[in-house]
Amino acid sequence: MNDRLVQQIQFITEIDKLKTILRQTRLTDNSRQENSAEHSWHLAIMAIILAEYAAPEVDIIKAIKMLLIHDVIEIDAGDTFCYDVKANLDKAEREIKAATRIFGLLPSEQAEELRQLWEEFEVAKTKTAKFAIALDRLQPLLQNQQNQGRTWQIHGITENLVKKRMSPVQEASPILGKLVEEIIADCIAAGYLKKHD
Repeated sequence: MNDRLVQQIQFITEIDKLKTILRQTRLTDNSRQENSAEHSWHLAIMAIILAEYAAPEVDIIKAIKMLLIHDVIEIDAGDTFCYDVKANLDKAEREIKAATRIFGLLPSEQAEELRQLWEEFEVAKTKTAKFAIALDRLQPLLQNQQNQGRTWQIHGITENLVKKRMSPVQEASPILGKLVEEIIADCIAAGYLKKHD
């Protein structure tokens, strides 16, 4: 095997570990926690299905790539629960270190491409990154709607926190932003989400 292929296979083997990283969000049937690989796959499918709600400038193929690799760094950095203020303090530092090691397994031009995609997602300045982030926010909301707010209830998450977390969705896609508002209202009415802090 040539060196390039050895590096590529090493990366492919390494990212299998993403299947072992558990997220706080539970599956829609509430049977267990979702893992980060499942999350990334689900987001990529969402990008395909919901592409019509993206701004015309959004590169859907690029968004799919971002969504598939955005959490690879969790292999080293772990999944940081979005509502855990303390754990989020050093999240960026942990993730940068992880990105350097994990993407560095690849041949240099592939490592650079994936690192740039990851950084574009993290910086959240382009329309494509904003759409990808909107889907990353929407997916756990949908799961909580379907599992009767189980993750919110376990962690004592309230309406104000969820609304703040969902704010990028409106900017990326007004139609999906309206959906978020309706879901939150429905979840409050159904008793899945507490109205106040």
